[in-house]
Amino acid sequence: MRTTRLAVTAAFLAATIAPCTFAQAQKADVKGKDHPLFTRVQGFHRSFFDEKTFDRYEFPVGPNKKQAVEGHFYRIIFEQGKGDGPLPSALQIVRNHQNAIKNVGGTILYEDLRSFTTSMRVTREGKNVWVELSATRNGGRYDLILVEEEAMEQEIVANAETWRKDLSSEGHVAVYGIYFDTDQAVIKPESGPALQEMAKLLAGDPKLSVFIVGHTDNTGTFEHNLKLSDARANAVAAALTTTHKIAAARLSASGVGPLAPVASNESEEGRAKNRRVELVKR
Repeated sequence: MRTTRLAVTAAFLAATIAPCTFAQAQKADVKGKDHPLFTRVQGFHRSFFDEKTFDRYEFPVGPNKKQAVEGHFYRIIFEQGKGDGPLPSALQIVRNHQNAIKNVGGTILYEDLRSFTTSMRVTREGKNVWVELSATRNGGRYDLILVEEEAMEQEIVANAETWRKDLSSEGHVAVYGIYFDTDQAVIKPESGPALQEMAKLLAGDPKLSVFIVGHTDNTGTFEHNLKLSDARANAVAAALTTTHKIAAARLSASGVGPLAPVASNESEEGRAKNRRVELVKR
């Protein structure tokens, strides 16, 4: 009798647990990765992922107008499974992604709320990242297409000789090619070429001393940007003294936040130019 009862209990557990396990498997993410630019909508799973090292896509930028962009391509689809809670509206999905882009200094290029589609652009690590988002009318699925474009022209690192001439004639020079994550002051590895040229400039003229001045755009509060620019300037000075053995006495680091723009902060291109490090001759 006990054996029979155990067998019935096991059969009952198998019948009740199996459907739950199957439902969870249906909601598992497909192989791939979420793009670091966005946090997915709560309760959604990744149902499709495609990545190409180089491809071309045409982003809508106006009524009946598209812009072709080439670069690192991603397409990611997110869906909400049945029973995962109330669906967000399609407009809510669009606005959440637009706000995320604006919070990191990006631009809304176009939206069509008849189809719940929007195109956006932001600059990250020296590259324009183009985004198209489209949501289904019922809010149960949304599709992200991203292309990381080639580096912008102003991000090309100049060389020590060019900076030497500019310091002599202008007294200061803007250095592009020093990269930080958003709201961070840790120098990214891809900043190596710019730092190498800065060290070469200073090593070539032992009498040269400079102010290292950090600049930001006007996104965020003034106090935050002032502290951030100062921390970034000091990080550059530390890299030059520790890694490249430049005497600390030749460097003075400070930040001025958004106080000295070189372009309008009304566009992403202008904000990208304003986020920079400058060398000022002492």
